[in-house]
Amino acid sequence: MRWSNYFIPTLREDPADAEVISHKLLLRAGLIRQLAAGIYSYLPVAQRSVLKISQIIREEMNAIGGQEFFLPALHPAEPWQESGRWSVMGDNMFRLKDRKGGDYCLGMTHEEIFTEIARRELRSYKQLPQVWYQIQTKFRDELRPKSGLLRVRQFTMKDAYTFDIDASGLDRSFEDQRRAYCRIYDRCGLDYVIVDADTGAMGGSASNEFMVYTDAGEDLVASCAQCGYAANTEKAASRIPEIEDGDATLEPEKFPTPGVRTIEDLTTFPGGAEASRQIKTLVYVAVANKGNDVQATPVLALLRGDHPLNEAKLSNAAARLVNRDGWELTSVRAAHAEEIFEWMGANAGSLGAVGVTKLPVIADEALRGRRNMTTGANEDDHHLRGVNIERDVAVAQWTDLRTVIEGEGCPRCEGTLRVAKALEVGHIFKLGTKYSVSMGASVLTAEGKETPIVMGSYGIGVERILAAAIELHHDEAGIIFPITIAPFHVVVSPLNVRDPELKATADRIYREMLSAGVEVLYDDRDERAGVKLNDADLVGIPFRITIGAKKFKEGKVEFYDRAARRAEDIAVDATFEHTGLRIEQAFKRLNTPKH
Repeated sequence: MRWSNYFIPTLREDPADAEVISHKLLLRAGLIRQLAAGIYSYLPVAQRSVLKISQIIREEMNAIGGQEFFLPALHPAEPWQESGRWSVMGDNMFRLKDRKGGDYCLGMTHEEIFTEIARRELRSYKQLPQVWYQIQTKFRDELRPKSGLLRVRQFTMKDAYTFDIDASGLDRSFEDQRRAYCRIYDRCGLDYVIVDADTGAMGGSASNEFMVYTDAGEDLVASCAQCGYAANTEKAASRIPEIEDGDATLEPEKFPTPGVRTIEDLTTFPGGAEASRQIKTLVYVAVANKGNDVQATPVLALLRGDHPLNEAKLSNAAARLVNRDGWELTSVRAAHAEEIFEWMGANAGSLGAVGVTKLPVIADEALRGRRNMTTGANEDDHHLRGVNIERDVAVAQWTDLRTVIEGEGCPRCEGTLRVAKALEVGHIFKLGTKYSVSMGASVLTAEGKETPIVMGSYGIGVERILAAAIELHHDEAGIIFPITIAPFHVVVSPLNVRDPELKATADRIYREMLSAGVEVLYDDRDERAGVKLNDADLVGIPFRITIGAKKFKEGKVEFYDRAARRAEDIAVDATFEHTGLRIEQAFKRLNTPKH
């Protein structure tokens, strides 16, 4: 490919609205252009990389028995209503009506559609296991799309689904997918960590996220270098020191606290308490659906005063309370001020759970066994001290509600936790029978008994791999692509195309590489040397062959390794062989299994 004929609209300056590195470089290197908020066009250079990522995914999915589908992006409402997710997905789902008034959506994911096929076509255990996947466009109506390809409204996902006869089959399928994901990310040049994660709206019994540490990430991951423990903070646990509470015989005593509205206020109030000796009381509303009916249940969440609430953990706890008799949790939200006063008889800042019987109480495990605690009295400007939570509060559910913080103890060993930003590039779920039961997908066992199919779901964000690779591999000059996903392997750059000898040599090297199947970009533009070299660095092509007049007179060209940032002079006649060897070595490094 000749650069003069190829569309690579590079930019000299960082775009004003780009914040994260990958967004800046994707725009500057001419890979993407924005059409609307969260909607991007992939230009030729990006498309080459995206197709390579897709092919790596395809090869690894096929290697574990995957069968590739291509399903519709436009879905009727009925399958989503059957699964219960038509309401769960809320405003994140693009919804529309056809000319006849029928309800449709643009697919965010395809669990329902694959399950619909499975229930029609799978009849016997003899047809299992099945591994189905696709690489398909997905749509999500993000409230605040940002960060280039990291939070978008249209994206490409590889979504795979496994169908097994029992839980042990699912375990095997899950592990197959897990290993395949490791090979995919290794081949794409990503440094990643596998973490325990919350299943969220997908449901199921367990899930793992594949995360890349980067400041551009929107998730927080807690990890332990000593034992390898890693979990999203929506799931992570930790060890904290025990606190000695003293006398266990004290009874609750109400005392006035005028003007006290926060945990911090009470720590400085005369007769108050430090944050670790306070009970923080938060009022939330668990919203559940049963068909077209909606139910709102107020719940109290209790934590130690110095511990932050993790809303994902609260949502899981609330689901355990309300998911019964056909009801299913759709969302959890903070209660409004007027609701709080109606239910509690006091305003925020004076709330507590002592004596509360009409609202279910969910308490964090860090409060279990605590005595002599201070909490709101459910009377404005008053608090209670001497509270023994297990004696004085009717706790409906004890669970982990708090968000772990940097430096707390690892829950599995004596190490300490690091908490850092990370970017999710893949997520795998053990769905179990969530969708097969709700949508009636079952098969006959060897004994002739009907049983729900046991399912797994496995997603990879294709463009997220591209963005994550750029976040990990770049310098002040631009992108440094891993060779497996680079748009081209090498760029040939004659610094003066008006010099007939230089141009003839460049033409010959270019033709030799093309004939050998090397993906080569020939910078035949009549531009200044600085422009050509800067553009090659910006676009991130792994190797560059620079043909300049001075070295050419010595019978040499410059071979530049972008990742190593190292240049070496090689003989003109050895250029083809040397370049081929370096490309082969680069591929071998990434394609050699690491996990």
